[in-house]
Amino acid sequence: MYTPSQLWRGVRRGVQRPSFFGQELNRLYNRRLYRREYNTDGIDVMAEDWDNLIILDACRYDLFSAQQQECSGTLERRESRGSHTVEFLVGNFAGRTLMDTVYVTASPQLYRWNDRIDATFHEVINVWKHGWDDTHKTVLPRTMTDYGRRVAAQYPNKRLIMHFIQPHYPFIENPEINVGNRLEGSDKTDIWGRLRDGDADVSASEIWDAYRNNLDRVLPAVRELVGTLSGRSVVTSDHGNMFGERSGPIPVAEWGHPPGTYTKELVTVPWQVVSSSERRDIRPEQPHSKSNQFPPSTDRQHDDDTDIMTAQLYPLGYLE
Repeated sequence: MYTPSQLWRGVRRGVQRPSFFGQELNRLYNRRLYRREYNTDGIDVMAEDWDNLIILDACRYDLFSAQQQECSGTLERRESRGSHTVEFLVGNFAGRTLMDTVYVTASPQLYRWNDRIDATFHEVINVWKHGWDDTHKTVLPRTMTDYGRRVAAQYPNKRLIMHFIQPHYPFIENPEINVGNRLEGSDKTDIWGRLRDGDADVSASEIWDAYRNNLDRVLPAVRELVGTLSGRSVVTSDHGNMFGERSGPIPVAEWGHPPGTYTKELVTVPWQVVSSSERRDIRPEQPHSKSNQFPPSTDRQHDDDTDIMTAQLYPLGYLE
């Protein structure tokens, strides 16, 4: 259900950009008049066989398959439950008690939507609180790899989810493309909005190259991390990313990863399986906070953390 402010923003967008109505009608169709919160045709990642799940945010299957030589294992494909991170989180974790799993994340989205998702993990390590890189306005892959090693050592009997930001915007190797503060006073917080509205000062091919560079930046860190982890590892994505392809049933060009848009570019994701003869003895247990080597990162929200989260969502393109 929309709030009055959301409805007004939708009307304002529709007046400024008529294609908005086509996009919204597509979402109504895909979400069955908003009777479903996510793509119910997607897999339940928690029901799949893995000890370590490495999530690359917004990674298209076709790009990963072309670049995946950085990772060993067997590449398969899966259908995701979301075309947006929040849909992925709701579809896989909402209302569940997952005391056998530690979730390590560079994305603030679980924290932001904590009340809606209402998931209970053995531990949540919010790397975005303490590992944010102010220069690049993101959490760098190396930081996530370092956290992953430490978490695996501390929790040897838990399933481990590592949620990297890359190849998601902003672009590490191409900062000149990132919108950031250049749009002060504008409601367009990322390059996808500018491309969608036809007022970007870079070409789609330049954006694709920058996106591919982000994947090239994260894959060596992922390969290094997987090489240090025991058990069966899977490298996947929460959703893909669109580069002007048409959604449906109304053929509207889409950019980025809008929710409720279940195109193959958005919900077909890589599933790279790195098998191991050594499997971990996974046990669900209550957390022992006194032994936690990491800064506090429980589900409780604090004003300072909320301010940090808000400041970081802007350069990731999530707030308007």
